[in-house]
Amino acid sequence: MPDLRIGERGESVIDFMTEHLGGFFDLLKQVLNFGLRTVYDALTALTPVAMVVVLVVVALLATRRLLLSVGLGLGLLLIQSMDLWAETMQTMASVVVATVVALLIGIPLGIWSAFDPVVRGILRPVLDLMQTLPVFVYLLPTILFFGVGDAPGLVATIVFSVPPAVRLTQLGINQVDAETVEASVAFGASRREVLREVQLPLAMPSIMTGVNQVIMLALSMVVVAGLVGGAGLGGVVVNAVQGLQIAASIEGGLAVVVIAIYLDRVTAALGGQGRAEPAWWPRRSPSALTPAPAEAAAAA
Repeated sequence: MPDLRIGERGESVIDFMTEHLGGFFDLLKQVLNFGLRTVYDALTALTPVAMVVVLVVVALLATRRLLLSVGLGLGLLLIQSMDLWAETMQTMASVVVATVVALLIGIPLGIWSAFDPVVRGILRPVLDLMQTLPVFVYLLPTILFFGVGDAPGLVATIVFSVPPAVRLTQLGINQVDAETVEASVAFGASRREVLREVQLPLAMPSIMTGVNQVIMLALSMVVVAGLVGGAGLGGVVVNAVQGLQIAASIEGGLAVVVIAIYLDRVTAALGGQGRAEPAWWPRRSPSALTPAPAEAAAAA
């Protein structure tokens, strides 16, 4: 079989893009860096202890598990005691920005592919390629496009994180009971109203699972971001490995584990998985859900 020189052809495409689309990549780099700075400034607006309290309250509201929330708070305080709070917030900012961009791309594509078999057939091999291609293969082009810093690692993280959002959004919509959809159409709902009022709410557990997976994949890329000059815990781990600093590598890895557990538990609970219903959690009284006699009579 003749040599197709795929590598050389791909290199020529990358050279062409670098030469003719430099302005676009510069603009995209500025947008990503602005997003990172904005989120990081928001996360560091409070003192570390105050931010730990806020994060614990968020975890408690999401999971409704007191012991878990306290444990997560102790883990966050451990990060602060290791003097890795700034790096942790940099990593959190990268995860937030990458997750938002990945969801803005993935959820609309998932909705589109759920209704269009042609789009679904085109996206399937593309998503397979994005998930299975070694990250270092497309990390090198991002360095050529954006230079060394936070941007190339962030772009690689977005590419790596998009597929779960597309797949699970499409899966959630396609698994909605067809009879439910037909009933809403029979009552006069338009296609857009069916999507907004029926399919998306019923598909929300699957979509939230996709959000959880996107966050976990984004967090798994922190070390890769550190390899290309990105700030945060990835840089701490990479520098520790390069300098054979065992203590620093343990602390950096432990901080990543704490953040991963926090984000996983909170996002999973927001999706309805692992949320407790403790007796001390306030509930609406049955009388608030039952109409008063006068109101019932008026309705009758």
